[in-house]
Amino acid sequence: MTDGDFSLACPAPAGGDDTVQMAHGGGGRAMERLLDTIIRPAFDNPHLARRHDGAVLDLAGPVAFTTDSYVVKPLVFPGGDIGTLAVNGTVNDLAMCGARAAHLSVGLILEEGLPLDTLRRVVASMRSAADAAGVTLVTGDTKVVDHGKADGLFVNTAGLGPVVSAAPIGPDAVRAGDAVILSGDIGRHGIAVMAAREGFGFETVIESDCAPVVDPVMALIEAGVAVHCLRDLTRGGLASAAVEIGEAAGVSIALDEASIPVREDVNAACEILGLDPLHVANEGRFVAFVAEADAERAIDILRRFAVSAGAVRIGTVGGGAAGEVTCRGALGVDRIVDMLSGEQLPRIC
Repeated sequence: MTDGDFSLACPAPAGGDDTVQMAHGGGGRAMERLLDTIIRPAFDNPHLARRHDGAVLDLAGPVAFTTDSYVVKPLVFPGGDIGTLAVNGTVNDLAMCGARAAHLSVGLILEEGLPLDTLRRVVASMRSAADAAGVTLVTGDTKVVDHGKADGLFVNTAGLGPVVSAAPIGPDAVRAGDAVILSGDIGRHGIAVMAAREGFGFETVIESDCAPVVDPVMALIEAGVAVHCLRDLTRGGLASAAVEIGEAAGVSIALDEASIPVREDVNAACEILGLDPLHVANEGRFVAFVAEADAERAIDILRRFAVSAGAVRIGTVGGGAAGEVTCRGALGVDRIVDMLSGEQLPRIC
């Protein structure tokens, strides 16, 4: 070998051009190509165009902040994918704080061997979901891990948005006598993901309810409805949300099972699988705890939006033991509703 043959340059990465390679996370040319051909075009905006280490934002007044990670399996399921899940989940978390999402960050953990077509679909879904929710992705990060270490793709998102509500929204504002309002039918997301993962052949395709709920929430606030608490029904479903709020607020909650909407195909799937719909995850549903005097008006407002057209009252806050949640069945018998002790549906969000 002559002096002219020697080079410190790394060799081109092994593997084809249709999957993620370890070199895509190495900070070199391969990574730049991935960012320039897939990531940046999907989220093109002035903040990202600066190619800086972060985004400089102009924030004024109270601002809500949230972060979440998404590890759903499979990455694509009926009604959505991990990209729509990540954006809508973060937007919805901010809405539960009485805030409208304005800016998002995204961290992508890519597994070596992930098909680039899957990555393209996910980032395109994220862009579509962000546009629909009126939020801008302003900064992010991409890492690559060895094959077998990430189920294909993990996503972390963080969100910022101005607080719209003048009064604090949270469990500490819940009072005995408050009405409990559910925005629509429950259980679809968890069943859709489980069916896709396990290959269940139900007669009908059950699609996830994944959607942004910010518009109906903002409508409640702007109409002056006395909204005391909001909670989106993700992992653990309605049951966990009710118990968490009851414990934090120091109140009991009485639910009416006959009033809780569950689609027939979802209910049938739950019966076959031995699941309680109250524990099954959702990604486009929330409960609102509002003053009794505003209950009917709140339902009327929610029903004006497609995502909450099925809004109904499902219960009342009581003054019993903190975190005691009961559900009255068709025979008029109350049963205790509690959180699951173990894992029911792994990797559903």
